[in-house]
Amino acid sequence: MGGMTIGSLATAAGVGVETVRYYQRRGLVGTPERGNSGLDGGVRRYDDGHLRRLRFIRQAQTAGFTLEQIGELLSLDAGQDRARARELARTRIAALESKIAELGEARAALLRLERACSQGDDGPCPIIDAFSG
Repeated sequence: MGGMTIGSLATAAGVGVETVRYYQRRGLVGTPERGNSGLDGGVRRYDDGHLRRLRFIRQAQTAGFTLEQIGELLSLDAGQDRARARELARTRIAALESKIAELGEARAALLRLERACSQGDDGPCPIIDAFSG
């Protein structure tokens, strides 16, 4: 019999069963054939390759890659497509740097509002007033 059920695969990868099924529908994770012996009851069995792929997807998501980008990374040949992998990584880095700059601007604006709010108790709160306009 051997292999993992979808539930044990999901648990080992730290995702839910529906997440595994979603990745299967998206073509990111393969769907094994159902067992055909009377002993396994027609249950699909997943192997370590499926688990590695799920972990890859989760790690790539943590780095901020979209599922489309992850699909492309999965399709790349590790020995031949380094340039494309670098290009995808550089694109992701640029997006992260842009988001970091945006968050820095938001932080600076909130710090200014917090300082203005703490300078007195008279009149409207600058924080609430800024978001009310």
